[in-house]
Amino acid sequence: MSELKMLKSRLDTWQNLKKDIEDLEEVFKMALDEADGSLESDIVAALIEIRARFDASVTLELMTGEADKASAFLTIHAGSGGTEACDWAGMLFRMYMRWIERRAFKYEVIDLLEAEGGIKSVTLQIDGLFAYGLLRGESGVHRLVRISPFDANARRHTSFASVAILPVLDDTIEVIIKPEDIRIDTYRAGGAGGQKVNKTDSAVRITHLPTNIVVTCQNERSQHKNKDLAMSVLKSRLYTVYREEKDRENARFQAEKKENTWGSQIRSYVFQPYTMVKDHRTKFLVNNIQPVMDGDIDPFIQSYQHFLWKGGTISSDDEEEEL
Repeated sequence: MSELKMLKSRLDTWQNLKKDIEDLEEVFKMALDEADGSLESDIVAALIEIRARFDASVTLELMTGEADKASAFLTIHAGSGGTEACDWAGMLFRMYMRWIERRAFKYEVIDLLEAEGGIKSVTLQIDGLFAYGLLRGESGVHRLVRISPFDANARRHTSFASVAILPVLDDTIEVIIKPEDIRIDTYRAGGAGGQKVNKTDSAVRITHLPTNIVVTCQNERSQHKNKDLAMSVLKSRLYTVYREEKDRENARFQAEKKENTWGSQIRSYVFQPYTMVKDHRTKFLVNNIQPVMDGDIDPFIQSYQHFLWKGGTISSDDEEEEL
């Protein structure tokens, strides 16, 4: 029933687009026949709105991966740089929260480590159809260039934060975790909370020994719930690791691709001496940075999906040319 509902929604979207285009075409022909220029602004506005819906619909059609329909885990880690980097991680956190609100997706904060000036790390679970498919291109290092508000000499600083996107896997995607391959530790949750935390060993840390992946969860009062959430995150991380290994094997006979590692900036956000947000993979950029920081990242998501569909490969030839 869930699959049927999703397919019906996608079909309705295209049928409604087709009807609206045909209706607009009739209005356009009528305006031409009657030489009525007063309808021009209305026609242009309607065309822009239809185009935006069309682009969004095409983006969803390009998502054919087995996990693209899934919800997503989003993790942000501040890079080196102390307060400056933690503030940048906090700004990215706000940006993605605004995007979640625009999409009317649900979310839950699984783990949050605050720091002076911002956050050191945060993990969210974002529930919504195609959340993973939409956000997967956000994985990588995000770079900020600005005049630091924390620098008394008003010098320009460069800060980094890494973003990781993982799918929330359902029972149709199997990831086997052997009991002997994990170590589970419990400890007392940190941070404010009074009677809610710090009283029992409710926080959970799971270490996957073969890969040395460590997952923590301390946001719930119940140790069992924290364990279930941590296992879900671990399952998603292992799925991503195994998928990347398979992709690397397949890429041996293709052009070399650049991985989303700490040294691989996928996007730069420049506040001074000019404003610009540029994706280094797709070359897509906008000069108005404020809407992006307010959650308007769909143009970057769409350009990345089209980039993948066209078989694009990541290059580093211009990482510094604009900066």
